[in-house]
Amino acid sequence: MRYVKLDSNVGRRADFAKTHESFAYKTDYGREVTSRISFVINRIFRKRPTSSGRQSLTDDEEQPLLPPSKPPKRVAPRYKNKLPFRKIFTYNVISTLIAHALLTGSNGTFNNMWYSFLSTPAFNPAKTSPDYSPHLPLVFTGGLGLPPRSVGFAMAILGSIGITLQLFVYPLVNARIGTIRSWRIFLYCFPIVYICAPFLSLIPSTTPPPSEKTGPLIWTAIPALLLLHVIGKTFAGPATTILVNNCSPHPTVLGTIHGIGQTASSAAKTIGPAFGGWLYGYGLSHGVVGTSFWVLACVALGSIVASNWVREGDGHEIRLEGDDEAEEGAEVANRALGFST
Repeated sequence: MRYVKLDSNVGRRADFAKTHESFAYKTDYGREVTSRISFVINRIFRKRPTSSGRQSLTDDEEQPLLPPSKPPKRVAPRYKNKLPFRKIFTYNVISTLIAHALLTGSNGTFNNMWYSFLSTPAFNPAKTSPDYSPHLPLVFTGGLGLPPRSVGFAMAILGSIGITLQLFVYPLVNARIGTIRSWRIFLYCFPIVYICAPFLSLIPSTTPPPSEKTGPLIWTAIPALLLLHVIGKTFAGPATTILVNNCSPHPTVLGTIHGIGQTASSAAKTIGPAFGGWLYGYGLSHGVVGTSFWVLACVALGSIVASNWVREGDGHEIRLEGDDEAEEGAEVANRALGFST
C-alpha cells in the first residue's frame, strides 16, 4: 500500500473563494468531514474478495490514505474595513430596491387575482340586479367560470411556456442587448397584461351563462395573455436579481443588500395579494371586475418609472481605506496559484 502525505495548506486554498468575505480564510469542517466519509465509503466498496476470501487491492487500485486535494480556487480580497450600515442606502440601492419590490409585489398580486378571476362565474344578465347595466369600456363584471380542471390546464400552459423561454430564449436575448436594457424593455409587458386581463370576460363563449367560458376564442386569448406575462417574468425576474446583486456599494455588505432585497420582496408579496384580493372583491361587488387589475397596472407603471433611475453597478461603488491593498494582495496570490489576471 502506498501512502501519500498531503500538505494541509493546499486543501485550504479552496476556502479562499467563499461567498462571504468574513469566512474566506476559515476552514469548512463540514466539507472536510464529508470528504473523508466519502473517501472511506469509496475504499470499502472498491475492495474485491480474492480466492483466499480476503480483501485486497491491485497496484492500480491503491489509493492514498487521505483524499486527493482539490484544485485551488481564486483568492478573494480580504477587506479590512466594512462599509457602515448607514452608508449602504445609496441612490442606486434605493432605486433598485423600489423597482424590485414593486415588480415582485405586482407579480404575486396578479397570480392571486388571476386564479380568482378564472374561477369567478361568468356574467349572467338573467341573475343581475335590474339597477345594474354594463357600460363599456370600463363598467362590466364577471369572470370566466372555469372549473378547477380548466384552471389547472391554464396554469400548465403558463409553466410550459416559462420553462421553454427561460432555457432557450433568455440567454440569447440577455447576451445581445444586456441586462438592464432587456429589463427596462420587458417591464412594459406587465401593465399591458394587467390592463387586458379583465376584458377576457367579454369574449363571446360557445356556451351561455352560467356555464364556463368555452370556445376557440377564449382558449386563444388565454394563452396569448399568459405568453406575454411569462415573457415579462422570464426577462425581468432574473435581471432584477442581477441588478440587486450589482447595486451593492461595497463587497463587504453584499449579503446585507441581499437580505434587504429579500425583505422588501417578501413584504411586497405579503401586502400585495392581501390588498389585491380585497380590491378584487370590492370591484365585483360594485360591478367593475377590472378595478383591481387596473390599479395593479398603475403599480407596474411605477416600477417602469423607477427603472429609469436604476443603473447597473459593479458591486464596489464606494471605496474604503485598504481596499486597493487587499485587491493587490489577492491578485498576487492568484498569480502564484496560476490564475491569469
